Amino acid sequence: MTIKEAQLQVDEWIKTVGIRYFNELTNMALLTEEVGELASVIARKYGEQSFKPNDNDNLSEEMADVLFVLICLANQTGVDLTEALQKTFLKKTNRDAERHKNNPKLK
Repeated sequence: MTIKEAQLQVDEWIKTVGIRYFNELTNMALLTEEVGELASVIARKYGEQSFKPNDNDNLSEEMADVLFVLICLANQTGVDLTEALQKTFLKKTNRDAERHKNNPKLK
C-alpha cells in the first residue's frame, strides 16, 4: 500500500464506518494519546520499565494507531503525505549530507 492509497483508504473508512472526522484539535489530542501508548510499549520493551500484567506489548499495533490518526490529520488539513515526505527527505539530505558523516559520536 502506498501512502496515497493509505490516505484514500483512511478517508473511505472515516466516511463510512467512522461517520465523519473528529475536528483537528480532537485528532491532535488523539495523536498525542497514541504516541504516549507507543512510548509506553517502547519504554517497557526496550527501556528499563517492566510490563504490567494487563499491558499491551504490540509495538506494531501502537505504531499503526499513530499512523492512522496522523493520516486523519493529513486528510482533513489537505496535506499530501507522499509529497510532504519527499520534501522532508530532500531537506534532510541537503542539511545533513556531511553532518552525520563528520560526527565523531557516530563512529
